[in-house]
Amino acid sequence: MGKPKREKNYECVSEAKYRFAPMPARKARLVCDLIRGKSVKEALDLLKLIHKPSAAPAVMKVVKSARANAQANAKVDNPDSLVITDVFVDGAFMLKRFRAAPMGRAVRVRKRFCHITVRLNYA
Repeated sequence: MGKPKREKNYECVSEAKYRFAPMPARKARLVCDLIRGKSVKEALDLLKLIHKPSAAPAVMKVVKSARANAQANAKVDNPDSLVITDVFVDGAFMLKRFRAAPMGRAVRVRKRFCHITVRLNYA
């Protein structure tokens, strides 16, 4: 029983990925759920106001990159009118470190990473 395969939507205008973002996938998903289905301009305005210091700037970076890709590669005249159709976060590797604990023990600390993907399409 592996992970279910994610369907690829090949009809998107633009796509951008941020691979190995240094944050847990759960934190990034909280921000991504807020911008799904919104226009690019509305999503960027919303991301400026969200108080999630690690996740909001990273998601904003991916949305801006997808907007720039649409303008450069797909020759879209007004990329701010595009809609975020798909935005998802997948888990990546974990750095495993050890931290000192009481009574001479060691505790494993898992530093998690994730992949953020944003896809834009016409409304």
